[in-house]
Amino acid sequence: MEVFMVERSLKGIPMDQLAAAQQRAIRTAAEMTAAGTPIHYLRTTFVPEDGRCMCLFESGSCESVEALNRKAQIPFDRVRPALDLRP
Repeated sequence: MEVFMVERSLKGIPMDQLAAAQQRAIRTAAEMTAAGTPIHYLRTTFVPEDGRCMCLFESGSCESVEALNRKAQIPFDRVRPALDLRP
């Protein structure tokens, strides 16, 4: 599986709505995995000042990550392959 970064513009989103979106992403990833499309939510980084949000997923394809976000009804600007450089 590869890592994909989802870029979002969420300026002004309340923290409870951001947390709810994160929970939907986690739940939808579990549902898709159980249905045969392996995908794993990794983490989110959010910059409240300008609303930039980056979420990382492990998946077999960019299309699967896009499908997850559509199914979970979480807006996104784009999905790109990424490197997760953990220490």
